[in-house]
Amino acid sequence: VPMVAPGNVQVYVINSTLAKVHWDPVPLKTVRGHLQGYKVYYWKVQSLSRRSRRHVEKKILTFRGNKTFGMLPGLEPYSSYKLNVRVVNGKGEGPASPDKVFKTPEGVPSSPSFLKITNPTLDSLTLEWGSPTHPNGVLTSYVLKFQPINNTHELGPLVEIRIPANESSLILKNLNYSTRYKFYFNAQTSVGSGNQITEEAVTIMDE
Repeated sequence: VPMVAPGNVQVYVINSTLAKVHWDPVPLKTVRGHLQGYKVYYWKVQSLSRRSRRHVEKKILTFRGNKTFGMLPGLEPYSSYKLNVRVVNGKGEGPASPDKVFKTPEGVPSSPSFLKITNPTLDSLTLEWGSPTHPNGVLTSYVLKFQPINNTHELGPLVEIRIPANESSLILKNLNYSTRYKFYFNAQTSVGSGNQITEEAVTIMDE
């Protein structure tokens, strides 16, 4: 098998889900056989928004021939990763380069995990929600938009409310009685807005 590990491994983080890795080629005489390529082993150490450590699944990408760089797609935003590089010949892999640590920046969050609308009164509705399963960063706020829908399914004016990221419920007051409302709800990080979820609910007709 090859004798030495690739040297001078460098990682360039391009965005929240993509990185580029560079390495110096090994001297050909140390390959001890036919150079087939280089393998990059990489794995997520932890999410930076949740301190939970889970089973680490190593991923491997093979770059054929005498390439000295490769792209690592499909990374998770706002996470810490490690990688190393090995050279491959017909017999197997050489030793791994020292582990290199890199971090991906924040991305936009996934949609809130749920939105429930309860306790209808004449002029109010209570909203409850769950935080995104994948925050992909530090949540800065939630954005709620809502509008009335009349009997001919026309949409009325849209109202927008910004809600602090640490809240998980809200009572909407001063609504019209016996009116159907449509709600659009999403979470935000400093990078931008995640996917929204929508719900509809109706205030009651009379006490």
